[in-house]
Amino acid sequence: MGQFVFENHNWLWDGFYHSQLFGGIMITIAFLGLSTSYFGGIGVPCMPFFWPEFGIFQKKKYGKKKPIRVYMDGCFDLMHYGHANALRQAKALGDELVVGVVSDEEIIKNKGPPVLSMEERVTLVSGLKWVDEVITDAPYAITEKFMRSLFNEHMIDYVIHGDDPCLLPDGTDAYALAKKAGHYKQIKRTEGVSSTDIVGRILAAMRDNKDNDDCRLSSLQGHGAHAEDTGPRGSSASHFLPTSRRIVQFSNGKGPGPNARVVYIDGAFDLFHAGHVEILKHARQLGDFLLVGIHNDQTVSERRGAHHPIMHLHERSLSVLACRYVDEVIIGAPRGVTKDMMTTFNISLVVCGTVGESNCLLYDGDPYSVPKSMGIFQMIESPRSTTTTSVARRIIANLDAFKMRNKKKEESERKYYAEKKYISGD
Repeated sequence: MGQFVFENHNWLWDGFYHSQLFGGIMITIAFLGLSTSYFGGIGVPCMPFFWPEFGIFQKKKYGKKKPIRVYMDGCFDLMHYGHANALRQAKALGDELVVGVVSDEEIIKNKGPPVLSMEERVTLVSGLKWVDEVITDAPYAITEKFMRSLFNEHMIDYVIHGDDPCLLPDGTDAYALAKKAGHYKQIKRTEGVSSTDIVGRILAAMRDNKDNDDCRLSSLQGHGAHAEDTGPRGSSASHFLPTSRRIVQFSNGKGPGPNARVVYIDGAFDLFHAGHVEILKHARQLGDFLLVGIHNDQTVSERRGAHHPIMHLHERSLSVLACRYVDEVIIGAPRGVTKDMMTTFNISLVVCGTVGESNCLLYDGDPYSVPKSMGIFQMIESPRSTTTTSVARRIIANLDAFKMRNKKKEESERKYYAEKKYISGD
């Protein structure tokens, strides 16, 4: 505290000194300017060249305010709009957001097996529009050594976490040290989704489809408007209540310029994964503005089975909107791309990736026949072979481990919703 006061006194004296010096110089300049006629045209140096010699503005120029750097960590397994919203809130508490992605080993030790690899999780986090830097292989708990590294090497000002408790296996708070150091800030948890919840939806779908082995993987549980006819939901029901405010928070709020090259790509974008991020990045590089069509729940269900999609329309739309390569989305886009639609949105190019879902149900007709006939359709090589089904298969391949993991987490989820209170903010 003493040092802070001392620095403030220096600042006051420094300001007083420079103000007196500045006043004296201005009086001298004014006197010389008024006296030029008397002294026979004594030249006064032009002010823009004169002032820098005294260094009067050097302090202002080089005394730029240090950006506030905030840190938030997580497993970010099965990336969803809740992760994205947490990072959006964290970024709002500072100027630069640094994100720590917890290592596979730490996740296994503290929670159970991750669904996605470290490389996939880093791709997803890096693809979010609010993230400035990523630290890989971050520890699950903020240790004293890691905290020193954050403050001294990464110049972090605050560690951020949600209002839901994050406890280690021994019951202690994972963020206790950051709180004790006075460098901790809290954000509001995003309601309605968690990685545990998504795994639960997939496992529930398996139970509903145990008598249909051929379509078991491509008839996973959905949560759209059509889902009431597909059987009991149990603990896997979505708690998400979409609002216009949340969509505005995720949106860029800008349309394409008058001469912008608008690229359009559409799909279900269910269980948003690294393959989605990279195909969207590729598509964005083909133009100036990327417009993404998100198919409605009924369209996805008709093509992939009664228990698709796993994430409903608004959940999928927010996940896509959070991607840094996306400029705008059409919520509930039609499966077929029409001439009227291309005119309305001034679409210059329609693209489609080479990797898609293998479905039990087939779509009748070519949805891209119109842009193909106009010569503005392009197939682009998908950077990854990842699909929603392939991600679901990983969970099914480690069924016992994920059942055990979810059993432990579901209890804390139920407790959170039972005891939660209103918290302002967000």
